[in-house]
Amino acid sequence: MKTLRKSLLTLTILLAIGIQGVFAHCDSYDGPVIKDAYKALETNNVNLVYKWISEAQEPEINDLFALTVKTKLSNKDLYPIVEKYFLETLVRLHRETENAPYTGLKEAGTTAPIIQLSDGAITSYNIEHVSLPLTNHINSVISEKFERVKSMEAIKDTKAENGRKYVDAYVDYTHTIEALHNVLDGNHAH
Repeated sequence: MKTLRKSLLTLTILLAIGIQGVFAHCDSYDGPVIKDAYKALETNNVNLVYKWISEAQEPEINDLFALTVKTKLSNKDLYPIVEKYFLETLVRLHRETENAPYTGLKEAGTTAPIIQLSDGAITSYNIEHVSLPLTNHINSVISEKFERVKSMEAIKDTKAENGRKYVDAYVDYTHTIEALHNVLDGNHAH
């Protein structure tokens, strides 16, 4: 079970990095899309959010942004509802540009640790803030899988049950390496 959890964690981390949008945090209140949306609303500058959407989506956001700003100035009671609708629409449109489904806004603090590290690397201008922990984790997972296969090498031909355990370990090891390779090479179809 521990090995399965580590395998799933590694794959999740790699997919989060390799397949933009699938595990992204753009739909979280602490993600960059909503942070830019708040900054746009504070400064009355809709241009700050255009980078997150396509040019064809700009008119919809522009109109909704104008309504949101107008509501902020004229109706404090209605503003939270209109603001949330603006945020939801912006994130939904952004997700469309990623060909990803919109599943609602996520609470702040729900961003995966690896994504927090990747954002931290950008903020600090230091890739080692994400590359070192990620590399160490990948090495640990691969080494553990390799050692499991190696430890069964001597018994794999003694009984069918032992052989099946060996094959399970071997398949887990090779599929993990293949998945890592495919994600890093940009081949997500496999």
